[in-house]
Amino acid sequence: MLELKNIKKDYYVAGKPVPALKGINLVFKDQEFVSILGPSGCGKTTMLNLIGGLDRYTSGDLLIDGKSTRDYKDQDWDAYRNATIGFVFQTYNLISHLSVLDNVEMALRLSGVEPKERKERATKALVDVGLQDHLTKRPNQLSGGQMQRVAIARALVNNPKILLADEPTGALDSKTSDQIMKLMKEIAKDRLVIMVTHNKDIADEFSDRVVNLLDGLVIDDSNPSENNDGKDVVGKLVNKKTSMPYLTALSTSFKNLLTKKGRTLITALAGSIGIIGIALVLSVSSGMTAYVDELQSDTLAGFPLTIEQYYVDFAEVGQERLSEEGYFPEGEDIVGYDPQSDFITHANIITDDFITYLEDLDETTYNSISYTSSMHLNIAAEGTKDNDELLEDDFYSQLPNNEEFILSQYDVIKGDLATSMNEVVIVVDAKNRLDFDFMEALGLSIDGSYTFDDLIGLELKVFPNNLYYSESGGIYSGNNNISSIYDDSDAMTLTVSGIIRVNEDASTDLVASGIAYTEALTDYMLEDSMDSDVVAAQLLSPTVSIVSGYNIYEVLLAIGGTDVPASIQIYPVSFDAKEEIKDYIDAYNETVDETYAIYATDLAAIISTSISSLISTITIILSAFAGISLVVSSIMIGIITYVSVVERTKEIGIMRSLGARKKDISRIFNAETVLIGFTSGLLGVIITLVLIIPINLILANLLDVSGFAQLMWSSAIGLIVLSTFLTLIAGLIPSRIAARKDPVTALRTE
Repeated sequence: MLELKNIKKDYYVAGKPVPALKGINLVFKDQEFVSILGPSGCGKTTMLNLIGGLDRYTSGDLLIDGKSTRDYKDQDWDAYRNATIGFVFQTYNLISHLSVLDNVEMALRLSGVEPKERKERATKALVDVGLQDHLTKRPNQLSGGQMQRVAIARALVNNPKILLADEPTGALDSKTSDQIMKLMKEIAKDRLVIMVTHNKDIADEFSDRVVNLLDGLVIDDSNPSENNDGKDVVGKLVNKKTSMPYLTALSTSFKNLLTKKGRTLITALAGSIGIIGIALVLSVSSGMTAYVDELQSDTLAGFPLTIEQYYVDFAEVGQERLSEEGYFPEGEDIVGYDPQSDFITHANIITDDFITYLEDLDETTYNSISYTSSMHLNIAAEGTKDNDELLEDDFYSQLPNNEEFILSQYDVIKGDLATSMNEVVIVVDAKNRLDFDFMEALGLSIDGSYTFDDLIGLELKVFPNNLYYSESGGIYSGNNNISSIYDDSDAMTLTVSGIIRVNEDASTDLVASGIAYTEALTDYMLEDSMDSDVVAAQLLSPTVSIVSGYNIYEVLLAIGGTDVPASIQIYPVSFDAKEEIKDYIDAYNETVDETYAIYATDLAAIISTSISSLISTITIILSAFAGISLVVSSIMIGIITYVSVVERTKEIGIMRSLGARKKDISRIFNAETVLIGFTSGLLGVIITLVLIIPINLILANLLDVSGFAQLMWSSAIGLIVLSTFLTLIAGLIPSRIAARKDPVTALRTE
């Protein structure tokens, strides 16, 4: 039993209440056909909307089976409309982009009915109203009477207790009206049907009861029902809460988007512009990173791991000013310091234990391990002896101790590779050039014309300490008369055995242009120096240098007074092997005190890290610019979603009349933005993959590198997710606007 107890409804105009219903008291039976008559503006539709839960009464109470609705919240009214009420409207209010069957199923979707049962019940409801042959048609393919039958089927599919009809025959011809009224008469046999109409003849012919309204009051009731006899209200009316599943929201939104394919596609394409920009940046960046990795693996891997007396962590040095205290003091005190201390982050103490440990390194991981001494070799050439000068340090260096490795990096273009301590090679650059000063040191005229044959067999001299150094007053000095000792029998003769040049496939220049000698010469000169007078005298004076030109920190190293190498160069066979070698050294450091830890400088890693950092910075900057277009396109999608909200205002009202919650309406429009965002992201990725093809062709011609630009699958998926997320965020405000629309106002919108 439905009961209206002193129902009042006020509307506010300019802040002042305008009464629409002034105290309605009506009781309706569970099964009867009631017509509400009255002139326009008397409150008929308002009363119907209040009974249907589309509008809220200002005061009074609405009771169903003695249960009150006075304390109902929005979600309670939503459930009430879905479970208790069925609406039939004058203008049918069908959703145009859904099929007849989908329109009827909508109420069941909100109830969470399973798809199979939903389809069966909706089909039966349509068969019951005679539309079994029109299930898959759209509303615009039906006649007015057929559309009203669909509306009736939709109203009945949830088996509501009350069917509300607002001018159901107002838009139909007399014959069709008669058919609809007979159908509603039949429906009223097992439920309450309340119809608002202006047609007194139809009301008198088909209704069991006619209620007349005037100025918001009941002025006549042809067959009044007994009220509740003053009985107390028993509890609150409870209905099962409605809930539209996410899949239903997606399906509804998808079908709506399909009805506007052109606009949807253009919107998705516009939204994909930002994705394309970021995807292209990431593709090129990924290709550049791969290119650098390949460069490091194939080319920079040849750069040795270098262990020197002092290790500098360039990254740490660069960050000092950002992290350490003491910079930019406010006081006026001057502080002295050693400039080298700003760069040296660790002193490598190369011990015999470490050298022994290094000798056990897996030989398959390196091409060569070269131990370089800081001993100054006293070398003179034909062009320097007359000037009483030695060969400049920059003009000679030691060859790695692996002949096979040397030959993999250098071509012997004349003669033979130096293999003994008495042999040296001349190293020319890739253009067969030699430094002018070096040529003069060899006794060659810079204006002369020479061939390789002219260089083979040239001789140089290296002077042992006892020959080169002489003592005077406890101080040892180098001989200033080189010509006097040049032909001395104690001077060792070095002969040029060949000429080498770096080959085209070399990963790096192992030795500088000039003279290159063997490790055997270094070992021999070190051994000889250890027995020299100058070294013996210096060892007796550990705190003061007795050698002219050297300070105490470098003197023993320079004169060969220690066999501890000044530096070690480890040439790895590959990039992966380099990492193994690093791990091997790290393992050693775990066994010793930090003071004796050894840190190797990896020049290749420094170079590649710098390049990678530069690439990352450029990528971030370009991505930021591309991201701006992505944000703009997302906002545009939000605006288009708002336009869609405006266009579908009536659909929102229909959904609310079926019991859809505000959350469900919001969910539908959110689902729409998700679909557009997903489509935009997918289109952006696909277009990017297409654009990568010509980009790679162009870069292949410019850089001679195939497949440079690469869009990683992880990046592609991430961009699709990003596009979906941003458009969802952009659509939140329009979806909330849609959810807050008043259902009564929305239903009136055309």
